[in-house]
Amino acid sequence: MAELESWQTLSDRINSVSPSATLAVDGKAKALKAAGVDVIGFGAGEPNFPTPDYIVDVAAAACRDPKNHRYTPTAGLPELREAIAAKTLRDSGYEVAPSQVVVTNGGKQAVFETFQVLINDGDEVIIPAPFWTSYTEVVKLAGGKPVEVFSGSDQNFTPTVDQLEAARTERTKAIVLNSPSNPTGAVWPEETVRAIGEWAVANHLWVISDEIYEHLNYDGTKTTYVGAVVPEVRDQLIVLNGVAKTYAMTGWRVGWSIAPEPVAKAIAKLSGHMTSNVANVSQRAALAAVAGPLDEVHVMREAFDKRRRAIVAALNAIPGVDCPTPTGAFYAFPNVEALLGKPLGPNGSVAATSSDLAALLLDEAHIAAVPGEAFGAPGYLRFSYALADDQLAEGMKRFQDWVAA
Repeated sequence: MAELESWQTLSDRINSVSPSATLAVDGKAKALKAAGVDVIGFGAGEPNFPTPDYIVDVAAAACRDPKNHRYTPTAGLPELREAIAAKTLRDSGYEVAPSQVVVTNGGKQAVFETFQVLINDGDEVIIPAPFWTSYTEVVKLAGGKPVEVFSGSDQNFTPTVDQLEAARTERTKAIVLNSPSNPTGAVWPEETVRAIGEWAVANHLWVISDEIYEHLNYDGTKTTYVGAVVPEVRDQLIVLNGVAKTYAMTGWRVGWSIAPEPVAKAIAKLSGHMTSNVANVSQRAALAAVAGPLDEVHVMREAFDKRRRAIVAALNAIPGVDCPTPTGAFYAFPNVEALLGKPLGPNGSVAATSSDLAALLLDEAHIAAVPGEAFGAPGYLRFSYALADDQLAEGMKRFQDWVAA
């Protein structure tokens, strides 16, 4: 059956949600590759490195231990929750209890469950834009209203408290922080993070801080942890994190939330009805990662840094493309507005929007990037530079040649 009958309706809730744009681009690129087209994918935020051997070795041994063939506690292995608490003290600089930690099936489940347990119908969530594509959609799924506050490249993609205050209403329930940022690679200054944290405390707002790119900083920048610089925010703070980006473990699907204990219990209650628990072997691998050294993480960061400089230089060499230099994560986020509305490529194709431009680049130049519309930022494209050096160079050459044709 190709289509549903008229009586086979889906829920209004799911119909209000847009598909993941990043996964859609990645899926189309993979479909073209499967059809024999040589596509270079800048779409998915996925490190091309293998998971470090010491982590894989622990997981392989765990597979053969019968104790890992069973359910675990819903909130996660006790030893993993303890390790995450210890890691938080090491990296973020403040103490949390293991009872505040809930291990989830990837970072996305942590995001989804956080909004499910906090948001009632009509509650508003301030989301600084450009934003990760799923934030707005999970707020909608919870019955809430995402309120976008845009900060462009002229502000280094960093909002001000004045902008946030202008968006606050009596229905505002929470604000999302994401630094280092997906999709922009911006790292918010300490004074900004501190000011936002203090503003949230003064206005009794939940702070949802997505810190999954915390170890990917360049040019001397550092991740500022709102829970460290504004201690009084911790009673209204939910931290979201995971092993995917830091340890090249996207496929292992282990994330977590750290929240005040009543919120953590609510999140675990929801997990109990959704997924029961995260795969035991994956949790053992995550334990090895978070409890281990950061040496290999630093090696990967150095490789990302090299690619960062290469892709920014290549993008800025293309007439009509203006790419700020990101100082975190592994994304470049150029403004491409000057390419819109003019003939491009060997066919003289015209893109009215950055979404059109991304489609043309995929179809004609065979490179996959994500349009800015997905991130609340029309006129931009997101390029992940978490791919191999030779692929990055070839992809940028294709972009340059296509524009120059």
